Amino acid sequence: MRGRTVIGRAVGLLLLAAGSPGAAFAQDDGLQPYQLVRSLQLIQDRIAGGDHAALPMQAKLLEMADARLRAADAGDFKDPKNFRALLVYGMSGGNPVTVEAAASRATTDPQSLAIAKGIVAYLNGRPAAAIEILKPIDPMSVPPDLGAFLALVKGSLLATDEPLTALALLDEARLLSPGTLVEEAALRRSVGIAAAQGDAARFALASTQYVAGYLYSPYASQFADSFVSGVIALHMSISQDKMADITSMMDAEREKVIYLRIARRAAIDGLTDLSAFASARAEQGRNGNGNQDDPRAVLYSSLSTVTSATIDDVRVRLGKIDRGKLSESDRALLDAAQAVAGEVVAPVPAAAKDETEAADPAKSDAAKPAAETDPAGEVDADALPPVEGAVSEQPAVAASPKPAADAPAAASMPPATPMTAQSTAEAPASAPAPPETLPVLPTSAPAASGLDTHDPTDAAMLNARRQLDQIDQLLGAAPK
Repeated sequence: MRGRTVIGRAVGLLLLAAGSPGAAFAQDDGLQPYQLVRSLQLIQDRIAGGDHAALPMQAKLLEMADARLRAADAGDFKDPKNFRALLVYGMSGGNPVTVEAAASRATTDPQSLAIAKGIVAYLNGRPAAAIEILKPIDPMSVPPDLGAFLALVKGSLLATDEPLTALALLDEARLLSPGTLVEEAALRRSVGIAAAQGDAARFALASTQYVAGYLYSPYASQFADSFVSGVIALHMSISQDKMADITSMMDAEREKVIYLRIARRAAIDGLTDLSAFASARAEQGRNGNGNQDDPRAVLYSSLSTVTSATIDDVRVRLGKIDRGKLSESDRALLDAAQAVAGEVVAPVPAAAKDETEAADPAKSDAAKPAAETDPAGEVDADALPPVEGAVSEQPAVAASPKPAADAPAAASMPPATPMTAQSTAEAPASAPAPPETLPVLPTSAPAASGLDTHDPTDAAMLNARRQLDQIDQLLGAAPK
């Protein structure tokens, strides 16, 4: 009840704070820093549950908390709750300049001051310094409201170098702050780390828990990136039934988007069984509402059979796709797929012609389709989909002491594009802060071993597979 009263007072001040935070505090100077920060956390928890309308309130509360903490003096920080509020504010997307300045005026215990220094290093993009300061501090030894954020930050910092330790810390963050934006972020990060570690059971569990609780979070598209990459990386150890169990918890549109993205990646990587399964699920839809008219579903399902015996049927399907409904990068993919299909059915040149081309490489290169000769990086670079497998969690470096009014919440998490159908093929208009990436697993091209280059049929297949490699490059896939 008291928390609701505090947030009610804080929200009431938002209208006054629209012009100036200082004017708001002139009306209610009794609001303590810890009360404002607690209000901020409650708003963030609503956002994690899918209340996107609360995002502007979060930005304004960050601005108000920033102003209040800048005005705080040594007397304010005699109350330990206010200093903990300063630390939580910093890890909730606050301004490092404010944290550093306020901490310099406080008289408190050495461990709390050390945490403040670590947070400032983290927010300023110095992860090595941050982890050196924070590593000795056990999140379970400090009050839960601070410990949850501390565990989240440490888990994020250690994700690459000490992934098992990072997973344990993220579990602690969830334990200390269930049902909050902290838990949302911890689960989201756990999905990516588990996939990179090859831990299919942990990946499936964290994905299930995320979908059950946070599917409508504004950061869910980051989960979608990690989930799709994890399914591809763990395709040998995660069953199609388990995949279906997880996606069945989503609404129909999000499920379709996920399967479209899996089908696309699987087709590129030569995982024909997975691509066929995901394409079929994307086309199948729910409640009798199929997606057979979705050009992406037709395109991706065709990719899984583009070198098969049913190539004539595939060519017909590809020819019926409405190019105007595809993104520019998918139009390039369609062109490459049609080139592959054409190569499979093209007449095999005479041996004498082969010898002539072998003697004159220039003629051979000139005859290759544009998809094979053009540099991949020049094809629709701006419209390529986001790199899947990256965990975009590193905080932005503060460029000025201006309050971070629009800073993302929960340990400086970047804004995310909602998980919609449009996001399957087009990158967001604006990129987030420089990402802190987990190792990106390379894609696997179809094996070319065992084929006789002198056999006309095998020669055609080899050429088709070279085209499939070019499809991979056209999509900006990880280098082999």
